[in-house]
Amino acid sequence: MPRKGGLETSATSPLPLRTIGDIRAALLAGHGFPGDRDGFETDLQRALEASSETDLTAVASVIVDYRGRIRLSQNPDFDIAVQEGVYLTMRLKREARAERAMSSPLRRPVRRPGRLRGA
Repeated sequence: MPRKGGLETSATSPLPLRTIGDIRAALLAGHGFPGDRDGFETDLQRALEASSETDLTAVASVIVDYRGRIRLSQNPDFDIAVQEGVYLTMRLKREARAERAMSSPLRRPVRRPGRLRGA
């Protein structure tokens, strides 16, 4: 199994992400998305400050969110899906521009200043 930053990884066995320590270790090893390591600590601190001793829903939400982000970044199909989305968006924009150009009224030629007709 390949190792990344001390954590064993493979396509068949996802990282163990059951505890805050597991999530921190995965983020320190470079899993997740850019900014996630610092973002996790900031979001976790905010959630802890906003939570009461009996309601840690906000903390659980942060843990679930970052666990999902790490899992998503490990999925090899994720990059392919993002790239397909980018290509689809570009194609749709080109098609929309072409439709607007086809449906717009005929445009008169633009005269350039300083040029005389017939010259």
